[in-house]
Amino acid sequence: MTPIRPRKLGHLVLMVRDIQKSVKFYTEVMGMQVSDWISDQMVFLRAGADHHDLALSQLPAPAPGSNTEADFNDLPRYSRPGLEHFSYLVDNMAEMERAVKVLQSHQVEIVRGIGKHGPGENLFLVFKDPDGNNVELYCEMTQIPEGSAHRAQVWERNIDSFDQYRFARFVVPPPQAVVDAKSGKKS
Repeated sequence: MTPIRPRKLGHLVLMVRDIQKSVKFYTEVMGMQVSDWISDQMVFLRAGADHHDLALSQLPAPAPGSNTEADFNDLPRYSRPGLEHFSYLVDNMAEMERAVKVLQSHQVEIVRGIGKHGPGENLFLVFKDPDGNNVELYCEMTQIPEGSAHRAQVWERNIDSFDQYRFARFVVPPPQAVVDAKSGKKS
């Protein structure tokens, strides 16, 4: 089977301790622009025309008296700052669907997708590399050319910001925390 052929390295998502401090650094020091937010928990930043080159996600506060990864209730579960995922651009949905077959033929663990994010409106498919890193394929990301009238908006942290298709195109079961949030169930 022909391998996946990404067109370029895309965006990164970092887990951060203090999202406001990190936004200040990336906007005031690095000169990036805010494209959108999800609540006060995630921000999408751009250096060029892509909706985001970098996204920052707030690490959850540990439960009182807790310091173990199992005590955090985010998706996926992280207890330290650092890389959540990096991504590669593919041509279109057809290539993403073909990528599913390639990944399955190589017994690669698919984590989430195919879906369509709210902020950036990009299609996504996330899977694990041999070391357990999250790798995302994406396409059809919103473009914000320089001088655009784009205004950052704040999305609610809900199913529409996570997957506008509402899991209809997922090739694996959706993450339980998102299913619980969709149903209003507390996890």
